[in-house]
Amino acid sequence: MEKLLLKIARQLNGLDEASLMALWPQYLERVQDFDGSQEWEDAAIVFSLLNAVRSKNQLFNVKLAEKIAAEKPREPKPKDIRPWRQGPKKRPDYDKPPVDNRARRRARELLREREERASHSANILQFRPKD
Repeated sequence: MEKLLLKIARQLNGLDEASLMALWPQYLERVQDFDGSQEWEDAAIVFSLLNAVRSKNQLFNVKLAEKIAAEKPREPKPKDIRPWRQGPKKRPDYDKPPVDNRARRRARELLREREERASHSANILQFRPKD
């Protein structure tokens, strides 16, 4: 029985979708006009098969679009300059070895020295009104 169902599925899958969907309104109308006959039962099964093909194609399209979207490289989002929208700050990296405090202290001293030098090397301009 399973082999028969798989054979029917392969045959349906091999048919043109547009031709199958052209039959859909006809079988919808027949299934809505219930009379309990063998012809109605056959029409209900055909209608179900048409719906199965339609559902399979929609599912195929959705899954294919998801796969393509997952493979496509994402463009980086522009950085928002509003600090409340930037999200949480990056957590420290606990895998890195601790930094030597002496090196930190020396770096701070060098930074202070540069700032002091920069503040002393500034030119002060005096502006006077024209005579």
